[in-house]
Amino acid sequence: MRTTRGAARRQAKKRLFKRAKGYVGGRGRLTRSVKETLVRSGAYAYRDRRVRKREFRKLWIVRINAAVRQRGMRYSEFIHGLGKANIELDRKTLSEMAINDPAGFDAVFDKVKAALAA
Repeated sequence: MRTTRGAARRQAKKRLFKRAKGYVGGRGRLTRSVKETLVRSGAYAYRDRRVRKREFRKLWIVRINAAVRQRGMRYSEFIHGLGKANIELDRKTLSEMAINDPAGFDAVFDKVKAALAA
């Protein structure tokens, strides 16, 4: 007699289809296509969690560069000056300061300028 795995097979398929909710056409209806699509989407998700970090760092650098250039300096000089002035602020914080707290950013900028002059 042929065995069909009964409830176990149904539960496994149910889990797959639940994860494929919202997929269009066969990608959300056919078991083999669903499996392939989920494997691929998992790979993209893993890769893009790392890409997101790169993208945000790029954005912060662009924002800091814009703020620093308005004050008459280049980004690379500014970062070098941060090291010389022993200011340990990360790029995310600096970019937030440049947007939301220009007075605070000016204070940091002045310290950096002084450290570079010395």
